[in-house]
Amino acid sequence: MLTSYKTANKYTNEPLSIETLEAAYKKYKEAAITNRRFKHADLQPLIQKHSQEFKVEVLGESIDHRSISSMDWGNGKTKVMLWSQMHGNESTATMALFDLFNFLEGSGDEFDPIRNTLKENLEIKFIPLINPDGAEAFKRRNSLDIDLNRDAISQISPEAIILKKARDDFEPEFGFNLHDQQVYYNVEGTPKQATISVLAPAYNYATDVNDVREKAMQTIVGMNQVLQQVIPGQVGKYDDAFEPRAFGDNITKWGTSTILIESGGYWGDPDKQYIRQLNFMIILEALHEIATKGYESYTTEQYFAIPDNDSKLVDLLINEMQVNVNGKKYPIDLVIRRRESEIPNGYYVSGSIDDLGDMQVYFARETLDASGLEFTEGKVYETTFNSIEDLTEEKALELLKEGFLAVKIKSGMPKEVHHLPILVLKSTDTFSGGWTTGSAPNFYLSKNGNLKYALVNGYLIDLENPKDELFMQPIY
Repeated sequence: MLTSYKTANKYTNEPLSIETLEAAYKKYKEAAITNRRFKHADLQPLIQKHSQEFKVEVLGESIDHRSISSMDWGNGKTKVMLWSQMHGNESTATMALFDLFNFLEGSGDEFDPIRNTLKENLEIKFIPLINPDGAEAFKRRNSLDIDLNRDAISQISPEAIILKKARDDFEPEFGFNLHDQQVYYNVEGTPKQATISVLAPAYNYATDVNDVREKAMQTIVGMNQVLQQVIPGQVGKYDDAFEPRAFGDNITKWGTSTILIESGGYWGDPDKQYIRQLNFMIILEALHEIATKGYESYTTEQYFAIPDNDSKLVDLLINEMQVNVNGKKYPIDLVIRRRESEIPNGYYVSGSIDDLGDMQVYFARETLDASGLEFTEGKVYETTFNSIEDLTEEKALELLKEGFLAVKIKSGMPKEVHHLPILVLKSTDTFSGGWTTGSAPNFYLSKNGNLKYALVNGYLIDLENPKDELFMQPIY
C-alpha cells in the first residue's frame, strides 16, 4: 500500500509512506543529471523541458550574465518558494528539484492523488540555481567573491537582489533554503554523520519563536520523522544563532516560515546521489504537509528534541603513534581529513593533519591503534618513469613496501588526477610530509624497523593486506 487515500483525489493529512516516497523517486529521477558537478548550461534544456507544465520566467542575470530562472507550478492559495545553490558548490538539493519537477509533471499513475492535492492547495515557485557563476567553477561564492548568504541586506550582488525581489513579489507563506554542509558534521555526541541538518532560522538575537517560525519547526518535525525511518540517528539541528546578514534569518523576519535543509555526508556516497534521494523525499513530504496542514499535528517540543549537529568527524584517527623528538619517544593521537580540491571537470583529494594530542572527542570513519608503531619518513624512488601509464597499482604497492612514498615522471600535467596508491611528482623532486598539525600526512608507520603501514596523502594503506580503495590523487 503506497499511502492512505480516502478517494482518488483526496487523502488524509497523514504522512506519505516511505514506500511511496522511494517509489516516486525511483520512477522520476532525472537521468540527465548523474553527478553533482554540473553547470548552468547543463540545466537550461532541463528547465525548458518543463515549460509547458511550469511557468518559466527569467528573473535576471548573474554578474557573468548567466540567466537565473524561476519555475512556478500549482493553483492553490498557499504560496511556497524554494531556492537552491545559493552557494555554487552546494548542488545536492538542485538535483532533487529536477527529480521533483519530473514527478510534478507526471500523470496517469498511482501518484496522481498526491499531485492533485499539491496542485489544488499550493502555488510553488522554484528557483533551482541562484548562483550560476559559482556553479560554473563549483565554488561557494559568486564572481564578486561575495557569499550570497551574507548579502540579504546590503544587496550588493545582482543574485541577491533577484532573490530578495522574488520573495517580495511572491510573498510566500513557506520558504525552503537549500544548502550543502561539509561532510565532517556529526550528530552531537555520536559517531553518526549528520547526513541531513535542519533549521527553522531565528529572526532576532533572542531566537524567539513566533507563529512564523513555529510553522517551520512543525514542518521540520514531519520531515525528520521520514528521515528517521531511513537514516536513523543521522539528522542534526543547525545552530540557530541569529545572523543579521543571512537570507534564511531575514526571510523568516520578513514573514515567511523558512526551512533550512543542509545536505551533509553519507559514507560511501561521495557524489551525494543517495542524499539527493533523501532531499526529494523530505521536500515532497514537506509540501504534502503544507498542502494538507499536516504539520499542525507536530509541536515545537518535537523540533527542539532533534539533536544538534557538531563537527567532530574525521576520515582517519591514529592512536598512540610514537614520534621521536630530541631522542625521546612520545605517544600521540592525530586526526586526518581528506578534503576535495576543485580542478576543471573534477576534483582531487588533499589530506591534512587537522589536530593531534588527545583526540578522544573525535569520531573517525577509520581508526588505527598504532601502539608500538613509530613515525617513519619515506623516500622518492630514484628512477624516473616516462609517464603515469608506466605505473601499475601492483608496481606502486611494491615500491611502497620498499620505503618509497613517491615516484617521478617525465610527462604529465600537474594536478591531473590519478588513482594510484603512491605520490606522483612531475613539477618537483620532493614531497612534503610530517606528523605536526597542518602537515601533509605522507609517512610510514614501522615496528622494529619494518614498515607496516603507509600514509599517502592521508590514505591509510596496510602494506601486508591492502584493501580496495578509490584514490583521488593529483600529480604534483
